[in-house]
Amino acid sequence: MTQATSRAIQITQYGGPEQLQPVQVTVGDPGAGEVRIRHKAIGLNFIDVYQRSGLYALPLPLQMGMEASGVVEAVGPGVTHLQVGDRVAYASQPPGSYCEVRVMPAKCVCRLPDAIDFETGAAMMLKGLTAQYLLKKTLPQGGLQAGDFVLFHAAAGGVGLIACQWAKALGLRLIGTAGSDAKCALALQHGASHAVNYRTDDFQARVKDITGGQGVKVVYDSVGKDTWDKSLDCLAPFGLMASFGNASGPVAPFSPGILGPKGSIYVTRQTLFSHIATRESTQAMADDLFAVVTSGQVKIRIDQRYPLAQVQQAHIDLEARKTTGCTIITL
Repeated sequence: MTQATSRAIQITQYGGPEQLQPVQVTVGDPGAGEVRIRHKAIGLNFIDVYQRSGLYALPLPLQMGMEASGVVEAVGPGVTHLQVGDRVAYASQPPGSYCEVRVMPAKCVCRLPDAIDFETGAAMMLKGLTAQYLLKKTLPQGGLQAGDFVLFHAAAGGVGLIACQWAKALGLRLIGTAGSDAKCALALQHGASHAVNYRTDDFQARVKDITGGQGVKVVYDSVGKDTWDKSLDCLAPFGLMASFGNASGPVAPFSPGILGPKGSIYVTRQTLFSHIATRESTQAMADDLFAVVTSGQVKIRIDQRYPLAQVQQAHIDLEARKTTGCTIITL
């Protein structure tokens, strides 16, 4: 058996960024269905904040992180799609990517095309696969066709900037919201048809104006509490409210009875990990993502880099909405 030591970031109790503490861990050989990966770069995501705060409660102590890229060092029994030396990237349960080396389940680990560097690989998997399942699999009744309007909140964030570009490639007219004029400009530069500063404008009124009173077929919402009620009123009849995050806090309980008068609308709460539950679905989604990135239709924008030792500051800036695009943790 070979063993390696690795720097890692753990929490022993839920709370603020100060709970993120450096530790030394021992990493052994992969078991059946597992691989050992030496990381090259690590992705930062809002789900990390939810897990650290306890909104998404997991057993403690918890090694943090859902996304990274690196090189396969060892392959356990039964793993056939990866070999030692492969360049790889992943977004995966269980958490644990905030480290130098880890052993993890192989099913969600994908070979990284040579045309995609490690930093891009670490930045794009969770956010890019999220954009993929939203735009391709989380669809309103009758699907989406070129020319259709969709509303996307937090359009200048990591998922948002990928979605802006991908929606444009699909011919969709994406109305993005963001919290500043600069972020709105960023969304427009990346393919949004319209952008609304929700701090200074009523996004519901703007959506009705932009769509000629018709509303949008689908709202993609990772903000949660602050945008929920008005988002429902942005939908066309039979439209879909697709919730996939809670950046402003969880949505308050509501009565299904309100959905009828608003146009017999649909509501769904999505999570990436339902979509990547199998090796086959993970690879199919990743192949779709790799194709739009290598073609240049979607460019992965990395606007922030923090060394592993400064991961507390990375969380502080993410929660303060000081970040745009993707953020990575470097080793």
